[in-house]
Amino acid sequence: MPLDHEPVITINQLGKSYAEFDALRDVDLSINKAEIFALLGPNGAGKTTLISIICGIVNPSSGSVSVAGFDIIKDYRQSRELIGLVPQELTTDAFETVWATVSFSRGLFGKAANPAYLEKVLKDLSLWDKRNAKIMSLSGGMKRRLLIAKALSHEPEILFLDEPSAGVDVELRQDMWQLVRRLRESGVTIILTTHYIEEAEAIADRIGIINKGRMLLVENKEDLIRKLGYKQLILDLKSPLSQLPRALASYDLTLSNKGSQLLYHFDAGQAETGIAEMLNALAHEGIEFKDLNTEQSSLEDIFVDLVKASP
Repeated sequence: MPLDHEPVITINQLGKSYAEFDALRDVDLSINKAEIFALLGPNGAGKTTLISIICGIVNPSSGSVSVAGFDIIKDYRQSRELIGLVPQELTTDAFETVWATVSFSRGLFGKAANPAYLEKVLKDLSLWDKRNAKIMSLSGGMKRRLLIAKALSHEPEILFLDEPSAGVDVELRQDMWQLVRRLRESGVTIILTTHYIEEAEAIADRIGIINKGRMLLVENKEDLIRKLGYKQLILDLKSPLSQLPRALASYDLTLSNKGSQLLYHFDAGQAETGIAEMLNALAHEGIEFKDLNTEQSSLEDIFVDLVKASP
């Protein structure tokens, strides 16, 4: 589905301070309608604080946030009813049934009863067979799905998922990714925080990286990997080298694995990678290799490098 670049959330110079601690510092961010936006950052980076402010749970110290044109402070009710939030914590009333708690959540927003819609939500989340079960009897994965059902009960236009895959198995994680994609296809904007970088790599349209309360970078996923990622050619040599010949000094070559491998770094986006010239230079120096393959940096590599470099 092509992205609609109409902003649905606009954040300007947002800050949040607790005594001497700045949880958020001058955050500017625009999130588009019907996109999947992944917010990455280490523990304590400010992810949950940012989400909590947008959802009206925490008051900002400075700056502004608007949701579909509604100011989150002045127009609290209008902005909040557009949002569904799936928190990290599994907080549900253990003695309620699945159907009762989802119906109650819908009623909290003043929505008229709509059993057909709630039935669809529960079926999409594989919870329909558990609709009459008490929450205390559900597994951890089922409780996680129930939190999503509660967040969707009032038909929000924006869904926040705070660490949605925490504590769930790989199969459930894949199911949740499919659900998120279907929601985006129906026009829902998805914002997720995650420690699972492969989750962002698998489903996000854009990625924001936050550390120490500051947004370090916001990019389309493919652009981010292309611009900040690297590619390298790995050559397994027939005979180890103790050092590189001087004639190869102009090439971005590194000896590795006790001299038995040569690593050549290049930009795959460039028309001229220099690989052919480098291989000719090796042949001229009598250096032979028995195998070669390429390797590309992942989103995790980029994330780690950016966080390490941030002040």
